[in-house]
Amino acid sequence: MKQLSSKSPSHRRLSTFVDWIRTPGEREERIKAQADEVRRRLRGKAESDKLVIRSMPFSGSYEKGTGLRRHMHGDAEIEGQDVDIAIVVDPDSIPEDEDRGHLIERFLGYFRASYPDTEASATRSSVRVTFVGSKINFDLVPMLAVSGTDREQLLFRSNGERRRTSIQDHIEFVRRRNRRSNDLPGRVKFNECVRLVKWWRHYREGDAHSIEEVPSILIDLLCAKAFDQCGVAETYTETLGQWFTRMADLAHRKRRVAFDDFGPASARTDDDRQWALLDPVNPDNNVLPMAWNNLQITELADWVATARDQWSEVESFERTGEHEKSRKVLIELFGNPFRHHGEL
Repeated sequence: MKQLSSKSPSHRRLSTFVDWIRTPGEREERIKAQADEVRRRLRGKAESDKLVIRSMPFSGSYEKGTGLRRHMHGDAEIEGQDVDIAIVVDPDSIPEDEDRGHLIERFLGYFRASYPDTEASATRSSVRVTFVGSKINFDLVPMLAVSGTDREQLLFRSNGERRRTSIQDHIEFVRRRNRRSNDLPGRVKFNECVRLVKWWRHYREGDAHSIEEVPSILIDLLCAKAFDQCGVAETYTETLGQWFTRMADLAHRKRRVAFDDFGPASARTDDDRQWALLDPVNPDNNVLPMAWNNLQITELADWVATARDQWSEVESFERTGEHEKSRKVLIELFGNPFRHHGEL
């Protein structure tokens, strides 16, 4: 079947929309300024407490180039990109008799002392902060540096679990695919497709039955696997049609998702959860939420399969010149914001 042209209306609409959903430059500047101030204050509190901070790097979608704009009205509420700041602590600065698993509580105390009028709470692995005036949210993630390297950290959970990770490798995992798609001719890029999938995810969460939230890392891994196997086509329409076809197969058949970016792909099968989506940095970590069972997996698989069929409809309408019908399906995929921000 002949490929769609980059001049096709659906591709041009999607190009316009993906430009709109990325985080605006002025908001990026506010995030950077706010983050620098948070870093400065927390470092001061930690140093006065004789705690040595090795580094405080960005992670999450901000650093990966997959963040979304904040959109809090209409029928598609998007909080905006997740802004994660890791706080990498030198383990030698913590007294041997102190429970290192209390880092989250310690930094929650530091933050509240620095910002007494700002909402902050502990999650299972971070301090979640909401700056109401600037409408910027942060997750501050305390972790320990692993001795002898700057590329490995130890992440603590509130339940006492410790997990090896690497901020740098997680960022490199996405950037590696960004570079590969950037080297290809044409408009379609990996990180921009991830943005579109994440927006679609948020829109579907509004009508969810059993799913409270689909973690961003789960979306990252599904998109990475689809990209590794399908690449990108000339148009967003065909690319996302191919990606959702692949993701629907992965979800419905509960195929193991693993990568060999930082070593051989894990063959582990000892996880008692029904679907394995393995962290490329630490294959012992299944990123599927612990609370998920077959109900949530099935609901996600149904979402993806429905989207696969919708993308097929968009392609079919484009090939027959029924461009208004393809636009209506795109609005079904992305919500009313597409009606206003996906114009030619």
